[in-house]
Amino acid sequence: MATRLDRKLVAETALGLLNDVGLEGLTLRRIAKELDVQAPALYWHFKNKQELLDEMATVLLGRMTAPLAGAGGGSGDGSGGGDWRVMLTETCRQTRSTLLGYRDGGKVFGGTRLRDQALLRPMEAMLAAMRGAGFTTERAARAWFTTYAYTVGYVIEEQSVFPVPGDPQPDPAYDQRERERSVGADHPLTAAAGVEMFGDTARGFEDGLRAVVAGIEATLLRGE
Repeated sequence: MATRLDRKLVAETALGLLNDVGLEGLTLRRIAKELDVQAPALYWHFKNKQELLDEMATVLLGRMTAPLAGAGGGSGDGSGGGDWRVMLTETCRQTRSTLLGYRDGGKVFGGTRLRDQALLRPMEAMLAAMRGAGFTTERAARAWFTTYAYTVGYVIEEQSVFPVPGDPQPDPAYDQRERERSVGADHPLTAAAGVEMFGDTARGFEDGLRAVVAGIEATLLRGE
């Protein structure tokens, strides 16, 4: 029996192809070949590549939020249970971890539109926890968006350095010895900064995330 073609299957197939072809090489024609169907069959489900990216991002979000149901003690029902710092931090960590599993995962996810509102429950719980801690709705939203933008932006830059998921070897363009040779004479501090920016990106993410969360507490929660 032939597999029934639907939006989710197409999106999951596209995600499966990312590590082989990357975002630039991902076309509806390539996905159709993988599914053993004619390309026009996919246009019944997606008018263009952006609609496909929206569906792919929705599948990714489902994979991110599944482990977060009980993060920080949040009930997931909007009641506000749980430590907002833990919930915000774990959400960012899970987002990064999921996106790093796919070549160009950050670029695929950034700027897309969610297609399944049921996946908003963890966000609702986190915002409720922040309200319970004293944030206004507006400042809670700003805090969430700030950490979201930090995380996705960090992953996009991180994947430019380490484009192949699971491969510890950086792109040759980020070779630190070459960087020091080319810019070190006139810009020694900038050359030295490359070790921090393009070296241990996992530690760098955690350091930056702590700074962002501490800044949110100091300015959006306790600041005027």
